[in-house]
Amino acid sequence: MRLLPALAAAAAAVVLAPGAAAASPSPVQYATAYGTFTAFTPGAPAVTYRPDLVPDGARAHVFSVSAADGGTTTLLFVTGLRPGRAYGAHAHAQPCGATGDAAGPHFQHVPDPVKPSVDPAYANPRNEIWLDFTTDGTGTGFARSTVDWAFAVRRARSVVVHETHTHTDPGHAGTAGARLACLNVDF
Repeated sequence: MRLLPALAAAAAAVVLAPGAAAASPSPVQYATAYGTFTAFTPGAPAVTYRPDLVPDGARAHVFSVSAADGGTTTLLFVTGLRPGRAYGAHAHAQPCGATGDAAGPHFQHVPDPVKPSVDPAYANPRNEIWLDFTTDGTGTGFARSTVDWAFAVRRARSVVVHETHTHTDPGHAGTAGARLACLNVDF
């Protein structure tokens, strides 16, 4: 797949201002992950929990660039999913596992002290990485998230594909239905 150079260029263009020079630039951190969804096996990079909605053989690619002075931009590209369907997707705190719950909660830059987090003050696209998308007629989808913070010691460990686009209303904020699939990403 030759998508990586295009994703890297797009993310770098967002984070690094053209012509800008810094006396001591902050380090830029890149993360990339690619996987073909299959049933869970230990060490599998991409897992489907609902093959009727994320079929075996569907693929996902995540690219993220993070810098303290530029925030974090994350791109998600998927192929082989159900055509013409809305999905939610978020960065999660833990790696993929045998069930969707293994990925833990959404990664939050400022953690909500109440779990599960459904307060829009915490569960929102500025405090979390939301990558909702709708597939086209061929089952291909793309999403982009840009937040004004960078990863530090705490990092997200996966991207989970959910059943619906993400809700924003109080009491439901951040929810997106069942966890359909998971891709390990070492943010």
